[in-house]
Amino acid sequence: MGKKLIKVMDTSFRDGFQSVYGARVFVDDFIPALQSAVNAGIKHFEVAGGARFQSPIFYCNENAFETMDKIRAAVGPDINLQSLARGVNVVGLDSQPRDIINLHAKMFKKHGVTTVRNFDALNDVNNLIYSGQCIRDNGLKHEVTITMMELPIGCEGAHDVAFYEKVLRSILDAGIPFDSLAFKDASGTSNPRKVYETLKRTREILGPDAHIRFHSHETAGTALAAYLAALDGGADGIDLSMKPVSGGTAQPDIVSMWHALKGTDYDLGIDVEKILETEEIFKECMKDYFLPPEALSVNPMIIQSPLPGGALTANTQMLRDNNLMDKFPEVVAAMKEVVMKGGFGTSVTPVSQFYFQQAFNNVMFGPWKKIAEGYGKMVLGYFGKTPCEPDAEVIRIASEQLNLQPTTELVVDLNDKDETKGIKAATKRLEEAGLPVNDENIFISAACKEKGILFLEGKATIGVRKCEKGSTEPSTDEANGYTVTVNGKKYAVAFEGKKATVNGKLYDFDIKAGIEANAHAASGEGTPVKAALPGNVLKVLVSNGDNISEGDVIAVIEAMKMETEIKSPVSGTVKSVDIEVGDKVVTGQVLVTVG
Repeated sequence: MGKKLIKVMDTSFRDGFQSVYGARVFVDDFIPALQSAVNAGIKHFEVAGGARFQSPIFYCNENAFETMDKIRAAVGPDINLQSLARGVNVVGLDSQPRDIINLHAKMFKKHGVTTVRNFDALNDVNNLIYSGQCIRDNGLKHEVTITMMELPIGCEGAHDVAFYEKVLRSILDAGIPFDSLAFKDASGTSNPRKVYETLKRTREILGPDAHIRFHSHETAGTALAAYLAALDGGADGIDLSMKPVSGGTAQPDIVSMWHALKGTDYDLGIDVEKILETEEIFKECMKDYFLPPEALSVNPMIIQSPLPGGALTANTQMLRDNNLMDKFPEVVAAMKEVVMKGGFGTSVTPVSQFYFQQAFNNVMFGPWKKIAEGYGKMVLGYFGKTPCEPDAEVIRIASEQLNLQPTTELVVDLNDKDETKGIKAATKRLEEAGLPVNDENIFISAACKEKGILFLEGKATIGVRKCEKGSTEPSTDEANGYTVTVNGKKYAVAFEGKKATVNGKLYDFDIKAGIEANAHAASGEGTPVKAALPGNVLKVLVSNGDNISEGDVIAVIEAMKMETEIKSPVSGTVKSVDIEVGDKVVTGQVLVTVG
């Protein structure tokens, strides 16, 4: 009897990018490597969805749908191109109503995707029923997915073999149509023995003809062992990557896996010499991109505080951007309590981001003093049912701070009633901005909200991290300009005539001799409202002269993938507004003055 052929999906151009570069990669830079991989015999790639929808728009000033079109054109019509969807969240951190969930499947089919891996981070099967049906109804293959991780040491109640069997049987009982089943361990923490037993039991339940896949990361150092266990348990396919986006926070390398399978009954069916050649081309394509050191490392702490590769490097990069990298060990350590009290949702986007955001808040503001909106909504039931009941005190605090009552209503039903969501709301945002109304723009408006509108208006900024030649540090400086450091934050400033470019944004400026203070500052009148954290201004909701009350929202700041409402601490009249949409602000910077 011959060896079993294991089907490989190359994740380099989605999860690899997300796990190493925060998905901030220009499409034209990697096309040669993608084409080389096709020539090397790879027939199945993950290239879209996950962060590779929002990140091109947020950081690359590239239309995600156009990047998908370029990828399809580069590989030809016969290659299986796969995307990643987050159930009712589709490709964002927020959940969506039924019309946007269906539009997601329609648009991804239109722009070259053939298969959608569809998961729910809470393993709430109710969130997979409608999304899975939409995927199939729009002519795509549906890979229904169960998410895995290891609980922090000393915890129990979910994420064992019996739990995964229960989720599988719920999928089958719900009648969700699917073409394949995947187990996705985004944090790479699942014990190999548990992987083996889970895959073995799944094979027994589904029978010999079902296609079963396994996905993990090398973050905790056990992915290769877990892959071998999955194959012995009955997996038909595995996800692998290529240098420079393999190992560490990403998937194991194709060549490493090929080597590990020598002398076994499994064969990847690859030409290893051609893969090695492709890796050299790929490394050349990516040579200018900043490679964060943590992306290449194995971190045993992740076993205790599960953090996926994509979330890990995305968050460390944001910590670097905000000069807060020294807080990273504390934030990771704080995740254990956050996971324990949050109901054991799987640490995969969006829940991994909720965990990190709440851990970050606990470190910066004190334990449970400030509830991150996503985490709070999760424990209150607004993203579905968590595997275990969250901590009662955390539920109480979240309800109080967010002014929301716990709910057991279906997520799609909640969102269908939400007038701020859906095609109608997305269309209204486009019309108010004077932008073309079409399916692509509607979806961008729904999935990316204000930042999507700014992109469509041509106001997006570039946030891709490339290094100067001969340097290993990311470069942000403008040519022929200055690097200005204020409160430890670097600003790239260049002058031309009466214009100044600051971190890529153009301003008029004027210089006068002497120091001239703002009137409100000189007189001591008014209460300054300051930024508690560095971030980007998404919304400014007040103008000079406005009468506002204590607690009114005056601005929205994005920091660490969180949208934070800035509320006025006093009632009064707005004396000055010192920020604009798109501005970068630092800790302690005055945003608005109220008198």
